[in-house]
Amino acid sequence: MDMEQKQAEIIDQLVRRASTCNGESLVPIIIDATSHPSLFAFSEILALPNVSQKVIKTNPNVALQLEGTSDSVYLDVLRLFAHGTWGNASRIPQLSPDQILKLKQLTVLTLAESNKVLPYETLMVELDVTNVRELEDFLINDCMYAGIVRGKLDQLKRCFEVPFAAGRDLRPGQLGNMLHTLSDWLNTSENLLVSIQDKIKWADNMSEMDKKHRKEAEEGVEELKKSLSTKGDIGSRGHNEMFGEPSGVMNYKEDGMRSKR
Repeated sequence: MDMEQKQAEIIDQLVRRASTCNGESLVPIIIDATSHPSLFAFSEILALPNVSQKVIKTNPNVALQLEGTSDSVYLDVLRLFAHGTWGNASRIPQLSPDQILKLKQLTVLTLAESNKVLPYETLMVELDVTNVRELEDFLINDCMYAGIVRGKLDQLKRCFEVPFAAGRDLRPGQLGNMLHTLSDWLNTSENLLVSIQDKIKWADNMSEMDKKHRKEAEEGVEELKKSLSTKGDIGSRGHNEMFGEPSGVMNYKEDGMRSKR
C-alpha cells in the first residue's frame, strides 16, 4: 500500500470518528491525528463544522465546538500541524515527542515546497538541530525512510537535494495564489498553442508550395524530354533521305553483277 492510499484510509477513519464528537471528546482524536506516524494532512479534520466553528450558546441543540472553549488550544494544535512549522510551535504549551517529530517532518516539507536544495545551515536552524550528524540521521530515518521525501545528502556541499516532497495542506490564501498561477499558466499555454498552430499552418503552406514547384519541375523535365525526342526523330529521317537506305546499296551491286553476265 502506497503512502497516499494509507494516509487516505487514516484520514477517513479519523474524520468518521470526529464527525460524531463534540467539545472535549474531540481532543483525543486531534492528539491521535497529530501523533500518527503516517498522517501528514489535517485539513479534512479541520474543516469539520464541529471542530472549527464557534460555540453558539443561544441554541441549546447545537453541540459544543472547540473554538472559544477551554480546549481551544487543541484547535490551535490542529491548525499548527495543518499549516505551521516547528518555528511556530512556541505558542503551543506542550507537545509530545511524537508530535514534535511530526512537526519537524512537516517543516522539511514546507521548506522543500520552494527550494529543491536545502542548505544544512537552514535546516539546522529551522529544525532546532545542533549538529550535522543529528540532522542527517533525522533526514534519513525520519524523512526519506518515512517516504515523505526523496533526496540525496551532499556532505561536501553541506546540503540536502530534494527532487520530491509530499504536499501539505493548503494554507489560508494559498488557494487563490495557486489559481492565479494556474490561470497564468493556462494563458501562456493558449498563446503557445496559437503560435504552434500558426507554425504548423505555415509549414503546411510551404509543403504545398514545395509540392507544386516539384510537380512543375517534373512536368518541365517531361516536356524537355519530349522536345528532345521529337528533334531526334526529325534528324534521323533527314539523314536517311540524304544517303538512302542500306538495302538500296545492296540492290545496286546486285544489278551490276547481273549486267556483267
